[in-house]
Amino acid sequence: MSELQVVELSAATIVAVNNLSLKPGQEQFLAPVSYGIAATVINPKTSWQRVVLDRNEVVGFVSANFDPEAPEEHFRSVLWRINVDADDQGRGVGRFAVEALVEEARKRGFDHVDVIYEAGEGGPEAFFNRVGFSPVGETEYGEVIAEIRIDS
Repeated sequence: MSELQVVELSAATIVAVNNLSLKPGQEQFLAPVSYGIAATVINPKTSWQRVVLDRNEVVGFVSANFDPEAPEEHFRSVLWRINVDADDQGRGVGRFAVEALVEEARKRGFDHVDVIYEAGEGGPEAFFNRVGFSPVGETEYGEVIAEIRIDS
């Protein structure tokens, strides 16, 4: 795992990102309702999309938004999506991606990063808890809003 790096999403990596595999049952947790609605108003200038490489092979993807002007507070500094290939889950790839995201948020002056997810067996809650997110609220659709605080 010492070869992990985070690079900008590009034409050279997008096909591999689209082909990342999931473990059975994970697909139902990919996009909470809130994300689908918010995606219609995301500013491409504020989105942050990165690929996680291990020895130049795509093993993960992380997408976030940093928009201090977003109408909803929980969309100002938010982890939109994190995908780690099924074969690479449990090896620290997701933690590495979240750490890179938190560092980017810190550089941009944010004091936290939010994530929104649907609770449920087999869902992402245990992962988000392990990497430092704590539940702080709920969306109007009943999804969990969790945040990770950033020390300045």
